[in-house]
Amino acid sequence: MLKKIILPAFLTALTVVGTAQAQKSKSYELASPGGINKIKFSLDKTAPKYAVSHGKIQVIEPSDLGFTLKGNEDFSTNFEVIDVKNSSFDETWEQVWGEKKKIRNHYNEMVVQLQQKSSEKRRLNIQFRAYDDGIAFRYEYPKQEKNDSIFIMDEKTTFNLKDDGKAWWIPANRENRDEYLFKDAPVSTLDTVLTPLTIESKSGLALSFHEANLKDFASMTLVNNTGTQLKSDLVPWADGVKVRVKDAFTSSWRTLQIGEKPGDLITSYLILNLNDPNKLGKVDYFKPYKYFGIWWGMHIGKYSFWESPIQGATTKRAEEYMDFTAKEGFHHLLIEGWNKGWTPAWYENKMHMFSFTKSADNFDLEKVVEYGNKKGVALIGYHETGSNLINYLKEVDDAFALYKRLGMHSVKIGHVGSKLNMKENHFGQFGVNYFRYILEKAATYDLAVLYHESIKDTGERRTFPNMVSREAARGQEYNAWSEGNPPSHLTIIPFTRLLSGPMDFTPGIFDVEVKQGYPGKRVHGTAAQQLALYITIYAPIQMMADLPENYEGKPALQFLKDVPTDWEDTKVLEGKIGEYITTVRKDRNSADWYLGTITNEKARDVEVSLSFLDKNATYEAQIYADAEGTDETHNPSAIAISKKTVKASDKLKLHLGGAGGTAVRFKKL
Repeated sequence: MLKKIILPAFLTALTVVGTAQAQKSKSYELASPGGINKIKFSLDKTAPKYAVSHGKIQVIEPSDLGFTLKGNEDFSTNFEVIDVKNSSFDETWEQVWGEKKKIRNHYNEMVVQLQQKSSEKRRLNIQFRAYDDGIAFRYEYPKQEKNDSIFIMDEKTTFNLKDDGKAWWIPANRENRDEYLFKDAPVSTLDTVLTPLTIESKSGLALSFHEANLKDFASMTLVNNTGTQLKSDLVPWADGVKVRVKDAFTSSWRTLQIGEKPGDLITSYLILNLNDPNKLGKVDYFKPYKYFGIWWGMHIGKYSFWESPIQGATTKRAEEYMDFTAKEGFHHLLIEGWNKGWTPAWYENKMHMFSFTKSADNFDLEKVVEYGNKKGVALIGYHETGSNLINYLKEVDDAFALYKRLGMHSVKIGHVGSKLNMKENHFGQFGVNYFRYILEKAATYDLAVLYHESIKDTGERRTFPNMVSREAARGQEYNAWSEGNPPSHLTIIPFTRLLSGPMDFTPGIFDVEVKQGYPGKRVHGTAAQQLALYITIYAPIQMMADLPENYEGKPALQFLKDVPTDWEDTKVLEGKIGEYITTVRKDRNSADWYLGTITNEKARDVEVSLSFLDKNATYEAQIYADAEGTDETHNPSAIAISKKTVKASDKLKLHLGGAGGTAVRFKKL
């Protein structure tokens, strides 16, 4: 049931620091529904400030708000408070698909209406929301009496952290976008970093800075100014302007999730709650799924993306993969490189000219789709733009119409290149608008979208549930042709990158030593850990990335057949950033639970309380664990499969080899 409540006068007074006092000091306070988190707004002389506390812990000391406009116009001072409006909101809404079926959206809100005393009398509203799992605020620049275009040159928002802490960060504005390994360092030593930025505060709290509902605005990065102060640093256009505004703007929400422990951040749905409700309805053309593909064969060098003697995308190979997919009981296949335009230099920073409607030599798109229809296997579309959006936007309608005519309902869209059109940042206002435009256009053609080399997720999957997943991080491919991802990477990203939304990490490698790949390249973990990733990394579509021959006849393939990609509930049982994590999820369509636990390079014994299970039921625990003596360098592909009858009152003891893991299906008996 949805309720929106405008607080009566006696409650409004409680959220303001004394009505009479507020008029004098211009100080207003907003508490979350449970009184856990509080935001205090004030005018310091004429400059707006805010502060945040969690219980008795001061998290953010008084910090700046506002902007600098073109011509060095200061839009952060000389304000007076015109009005303050308080309200409360409480609803429980249901995800079309997701890591949790029903989500409660419960907050208290305060909108502070400001006006400058200057001759322009520019108005600015600051909208604050206090949740029990964090806080958020955004700027609303309404149409002014004098409607004119403005240019935002800088955002002056700061986050003055009371305490230093260990920040888990990746750099911003670099050539590889967000595909970097996370490092940890004190907040006081950071340069310019991407969000989500997760911090283990010396106060004992777990914090994550990010943004939500980003549209027609620049992405926010964070830069350390001095001490423990972080400042918003908007990603600019090529000419240095941060945001171009016609008449009015609404920024994305600046978000701060607050947890007692790091796992609390994972089960916070503040980012989703701050996005607009579903605009697409049921989206009947998309249901969560698992898929095979030729992707891994291309990355390890077995196949090529381009037309060659080892061309990956051929009609014959596609049909062979469809045979395997159907035989094993799956229904989706992705074939990259099916179209014209691929060259050995396709990944270089050039304005590559791909066709999105013409098949490559040796590949017949219509024939492959028809063959898949007979087998019950849907072909997933693929568009690699090479970041040449001038070319892509000319063809996108024809390309989407082709997929719709063939009955295809998913498309992976890549944007390899350090800048869009070799000019604009992926994360700038130009990129933000482009990615939203393509997403909305795809919806009109009944297409679900999987973005690679994209902007970060800010929760738009709530509004557009055809936005099913994205890369936006350093994924599995780096294990194929680089020094690879260290084991700790997989124990960091659930607490960092994955806080923003689903990730197409492409797990499921059984031959972790990659015997058919480049010499010296391998996955830095065990095969059992690869199974556990289907639980610790959330996405409504999950690839089974290995070659068919590496799955053929392997008993552990049964786990990939069983594990869902759509969940009723998610719980993080324990975890320490960079060391280990244990996650359980309940299947949305059965009574079964699934557990994934992984560790970094250190072997670990884990004891799991099964209290999350139904107390009135018995379960068969189907356990896929590192075989005895197995770790990253000793027989890493060996998986020990066992079964055990368990109840909610039991504890399950598991041993994880170095860089190892365990996956468990709890089948209700």
